[in-house]
Amino acid sequence: MHPIVAKAQLSPNVTRLVVEAPRIAEIRRPGQFVIVRSGPGGERIPLTIADVDRSAGTISLVIQAIGKSTHELTSLNVGEAITDIAGPLGNPTHLLDAGHAVCVGGGVGTAVVYPIAQALAANGVKVTSVIGGRSKEWVIYEEELRAAGDVIVCTDDGSYGRHGFVTEALKELCEAGGIDEVFAIGPVPMMRACSELTRPYAIKTTVSLNSIMIDGTGMCGGCRVSIDGKTEYACVDGPEFDGHKVDFRQMADRLTTYREFEQAALERWTTEHPQAHS
Repeated sequence: MHPIVAKAQLSPNVTRLVVEAPRIAEIRRPGQFVIVRSGPGGERIPLTIADVDRSAGTISLVIQAIGKSTHELTSLNVGEAITDIAGPLGNPTHLLDAGHAVCVGGGVGTAVVYPIAQALAANGVKVTSVIGGRSKEWVIYEEELRAAGDVIVCTDDGSYGRHGFVTEALKELCEAGGIDEVFAIGPVPMMRACSELTRPYAIKTTVSLNSIMIDGTGMCGGCRVSIDGKTEYACVDGPEFDGHKVDFRQMADRLTTYREFEQAALERWTTEHPQAHS
């Protein structure tokens, strides 16, 4: 059991849970993730480790409540516990040790890019973060990322920061030159757009793929993705890949495979737990 020691609402549907997991906190590296099961009979879902506190033996999980399982997790409160957390899993981020990196985060992907920006800055790399949200209330991890370097905030409606998408700010940075690598993490369309944008500039672009995942050890094959025409597994070969080699169309199609089942499961859960939405 992993007790929840802190909970915070970061945006209308994004929650941060700080949970006790001392062995994971001790060895986790940026880019790695865990497989979480909220309780008996629960679904296994992958979550990035957004931060750790080794002295306290805790890890931070940032969860976007979309389906039944993520709503179950975000409905938990301090003092309650998550039954199972397995990890750290996946390959850690290959970090630059010099130069200029641009970290692009879209929505909850901003929490995923945060530990990467943090580690790059610790390596002495110049970090520029470009983060986005629909409006101001959807922007997360801005202050944390400012500790790593400059931050450009973009909102779809112009209510905060720049009016427009993160890709527009990224294009200006690419045109200015001097970028050694781009890390783009967020919704599939955003990662695809960032990868296509950087391609003509020949800027290395790393993306973190949020494909369907069950066991996290390469056994089930559910997280398979096509990288440069070759089948690889996001859990053991990734989760980070060269964005210029990812078949984003295939990945987007696979993510919709269980959409009807997911919607039905969420509807049943909300009917059974009306207090969670009151």
